[in-house]
Amino acid sequence: MLPIMVEQQPADERLEKLGVKDWAVWSCEVAQFPWQYDQREVCYLLEGQAVVTPADGGAPVEIGVGDLVVFPAGMSCQWEVLQPLRKQYRIG
Repeated sequence: MLPIMVEQQPADERLEKLGVKDWAVWSCEVAQFPWQYDQREVCYLLEGQAVVTPADGGAPVEIGVGDLVVFPAGMSCQWEVLQPLRKQYRIG
């Protein structure tokens, strides 16, 4: 399984090239829940902090404000939202 990829504080030019401002927005209060990615997801964290632990035994990944994150298709994981989260995201 491919790992979760995190790019911290990408340049504004990179975000513009990806079209992040046009992506959908998702938010979540402090919570824990399992999740599966049927398709690849790219997201940019606007607020909050979370720890995502892959179900395949991979190391937990901490993500927070300003991170550009790629979740691979087929990955199952456990989300632990530590601070209310708001992200922009693109599926596929």
